[in-house]
Amino acid sequence: MAKAKTNYTCTECGGIVNKWAGQCPSCGQWNTLVETIIETAGNRFSGKHQSLAQTAPVLNLAEIEALDVPRFGTGIEEFDRVLGGGLVAGGVVLIGGDPGIGKSTLLLQALSNLSRLKKVLYVSGEESGAQIALRAKRLAVDAQDLQFQAEIQLEKILGTLGEQNPQVVVIDSIQTMYSDALTSAPGSVAQVRECAAQLTRAAKTMDITMIMVGHVTKEGALAGPRVLEHIVDTVLYFEGDTHSSFRLVRAIKNRFGAVNELGVFAMGERGLKGVSNPSALFLSQHDTQVPGSCVMVTQEGTRPLLVEIQALVDSSHAPNARRLSVGLEQNRLAMLLAVLHRHAGVAAFDQDVFINAVGGVKITEPAADLAVLLAINSSMRNKALPRGLVVFGEVGLAGEIRPAPRGQERLKEAAKLGFSIAMIPKSNAPKQKIEGLTIIGVDRIEEALNKIRDVDSYIAEPAV
Repeated sequence: MAKAKTNYTCTECGGIVNKWAGQCPSCGQWNTLVETIIETAGNRFSGKHQSLAQTAPVLNLAEIEALDVPRFGTGIEEFDRVLGGGLVAGGVVLIGGDPGIGKSTLLLQALSNLSRLKKVLYVSGEESGAQIALRAKRLAVDAQDLQFQAEIQLEKILGTLGEQNPQVVVIDSIQTMYSDALTSAPGSVAQVRECAAQLTRAAKTMDITMIMVGHVTKEGALAGPRVLEHIVDTVLYFEGDTHSSFRLVRAIKNRFGAVNELGVFAMGERGLKGVSNPSALFLSQHDTQVPGSCVMVTQEGTRPLLVEIQALVDSSHAPNARRLSVGLEQNRLAMLLAVLHRHAGVAAFDQDVFINAVGGVKITEPAADLAVLLAINSSMRNKALPRGLVVFGEVGLAGEIRPAPRGQERLKEAAKLGFSIAMIPKSNAPKQKIEGLTIIGVDRIEEALNKIRDVDSYIAEPAV
């Protein structure tokens, strides 16, 4: 029997080479080339799917009517928020996360709510119908009108979509699907790419809302080729520890809504439940103010969140002091410590510095800089910051404090939750007074440290 011909495909960019190499010549990534079988040429859209390959007409863009995309809710408010207001007919959503974090649970709950108004189909390649039925019983969801199919062959799934004509379909998961047109194993780069492309094309042509579940690698990225994320309309990631009861769903890509939108859920006996006031999760409850604790307002998509930043500074007993941050970028911590020394005269070269964002939230925006430096300074002096203080602002290498976007929304959220003092960049100071909130505007980091020591005098004065 003749040996099957193979080549090597990059898992990041999908580039193809004839021989294995340590580095992909197309994208430059290392150790991403995997061996795949060369597929025989053939028409993928022959037979009853021939209509999918028909040529689309060429139109003048100015003559095309731009209509608002109609949405429909899933019955789960936090899930709808992350999606940008709800699902879109013909839209394709890819949701990934660690095993056991709650992807299938969330989708089963959403399909149960949707089944009351729309025709839905759950396609599972990992679990049997008995397992899904047992989960539905445990979650106490209404599965009366929820259709289910245990299938992993792409052609049979496409046939079912043509026969049943559902409005919402869940594919759990895309890595278990395979096509007869390819000879490689399910989960390979070629199979994942082909199955995702065929299902996406079917969703667009038949106006089906499709949600695909994707596996993740040990680094936390979606398994398979990176082109998988480019094909779909929306990419969602589950974040959080499986040992914790709280889960975060973040939108990484969304053609129909805001990116970096965040949904917060609590895992209970009856599945995932949305958290209406997520700021309460990220704020520790201290009886008295403690040194090294500072509350900041971060912006996640369209939602302002209050997060507590904690710092612990201790004498180092090693030649090289440790710099460790959880929830914030570690390289940025080293830069901020250099700014603190150079422009404020506070040296920490012989101190171990530990930074933590409470609640497991990940903060990527630079508006957390001022809160980090105030928490570090508070821990070094062993003196707590004033009660009711909230902070945000980016710190530059020259020691200046730069404005943060959507400052007005951040301040209103802080005032709504009972905070009374806000130290912010002077450029973010509101033109009109916010009821119950004293504004302290600062331009430089040394000015911020000086004013925080005399904050009581600013409280007595009228707000800026």
